[in-house]
Amino acid sequence: MRYPQPHLHQLGLNDPLPPPSMAWGADTPAPGLLAVGGGLSVDRLLQAYGQSCFPWYSEGQPVMWWSPDPRMVLPVSQFRLHRSLRQHIKLFLKNPAAEIRIDTAFAQVIQACATAPRPGQNGTWIVPEMVRAYEALHSAGHAHSVETWVDGQLVGGLYCVAIGRAVFGESMFAWQTNASKLALSALTGLCQAQGVVMIDCQQNTAHLASMGAHEIPRMAFLNHTAQATPQAALRWEFDPLYWHELLE
Repeated sequence: MRYPQPHLHQLGLNDPLPPPSMAWGADTPAPGLLAVGGGLSVDRLLQAYGQSCFPWYSEGQPVMWWSPDPRMVLPVSQFRLHRSLRQHIKLFLKNPAAEIRIDTAFAQVIQACATAPRPGQNGTWIVPEMVRAYEALHSAGHAHSVETWVDGQLVGGLYCVAIGRAVFGESMFAWQTNASKLALSALTGLCQAQGVVMIDCQQNTAHLASMGAHEIPRMAFLNHTAQATPQAALRWEFDPLYWHELLE
């Protein structure tokens, strides 16, 4: 099939991202692709997430910026805590050597996400340049790790981006069964307690859909981001009471 070849925006370091409405459409080779280049500085990442865009590319490729339509999101109020995960959380709570930590091992979490094997994927999009960029964003207070610890060992977790009350999920890993799901549940509880409406999931996966995520139109997500980013920043501390609110 031959596709029409739309214009591809090439960014210099100081060029602003084009509006998300200019992303490639469904009838193109790369639906959602908005621009390439421009670097991964903290200011660039904040600009991108502020207008609902994110970087995604592989080793050897230029930085690619995406704004898919539709957008996969997890509405916090629709989070599905399946029976098996509910039981796992209860066991986790009974274990005095098990805990959720926030932002104590961001570098370990993103490295684990970068090296975790993914079914059907060769390599990773979390290339070294991306790792350095998100570590800088973490130092600036806008990237966070939610970590599952057992017996003093990091066994799973996730990292995300947050601007105001807009939360953008990035990647998860698990070295023990359900360890990443525990981290996602903890993030959902933290968000629920502090008035976050939804967590961005970027791409549609069956795993996220089973937990309540679904697609919404890009414009709806843009409206959400515009409303959530100016709000006060979240408190990135995990209160064990969040578990009880989730389990109710």
